[in-house]
Amino acid sequence: MHVTLKSSELPRRVAALCSATVALCVSTVAAQGAKPGTAAPHANAVTIVIFENRDYSAIVGAKDAPYLNAALVPKAAVMTNSHATAHPSEPNYVELFSGNVQGVTGDECPVTSSAPNIATQLLAAHRTFRGFAESLPNAGFSGCKGSKDLYRRKHNPWADFTNVPAALNQPYEWAPASLAIVVPNMCNDMHDCSTTVGDTWMKQHLPAIMKWNAAHDGLLIVTWDEAAPDSDGTNHIATLLIGPMIKPGRYDQHIDHDDVLRTVEQIYGLPCIANACGKPGITGVWR
Repeated sequence: MHVTLKSSELPRRVAALCSATVALCVSTVAAQGAKPGTAAPHANAVTIVIFENRDYSAIVGAKDAPYLNAALVPKAAVMTNSHATAHPSEPNYVELFSGNVQGVTGDECPVTSSAPNIATQLLAAHRTFRGFAESLPNAGFSGCKGSKDLYRRKHNPWADFTNVPAALNQPYEWAPASLAIVVPNMCNDMHDCSTTVGDTWMKQHLPAIMKWNAAHDGLLIVTWDEAAPDSDGTNHIATLLIGPMIKPGRYDQHIDHDDVLRTVEQIYGLPCIANACGKPGITGVWR
């Protein structure tokens, strides 16, 4: 006998008929209720690379960033309405890492905190974290500057948190982790040198990360700490997401550093911390 079910009855019937296979039922009913284009954030590994001090308009579509615009933008979810937290640099790094500026209002050093952060969240969930700082003199280095000032701790938030093992503070030599955060040195991050210098650094270092990601379902996030000169007064920065799970395009969702943090938490099923709790994370870009 052939029975035709109304679409509204399907989730209930599937749930009743599949009681012996609970996992299948849950996923099937959830799929019936999902709306097109609302895939959740997912990845097997995440790398965030943070550059310095550029307005959105100085990066996306800018002639001084030829590699980013020719090689990254076509395959990226470009967040056209992305904003930093504050000025100057350091509060932005701390916010992205822990969901709060932790009282930091300038570029002071040393800063110390024991607040929850994305590294402690991942480690508690038996995941991995690595912080890679280019020109860091040695693993676990806790000084405020080094390597003839090419390294500055103010751009290295994990070094500020006493609950993050010092061994996870590494000189830059990228390796995959549940979350790897990469901070180029003071020249290559565009702080002390030109946009073109930073763009050339991307061309030299990001292809290897993207190649690994393509084979292992990894996600690359390229972002900036703050807008400078902040010409429109909104701290408008570029943020790009690239990976096999990303639908390329331009997305106008308003996001900030807390949304990036919340997205990483969502990928790994972690509870929210601090200001990330009020954020939806990055939506609509997931395959």
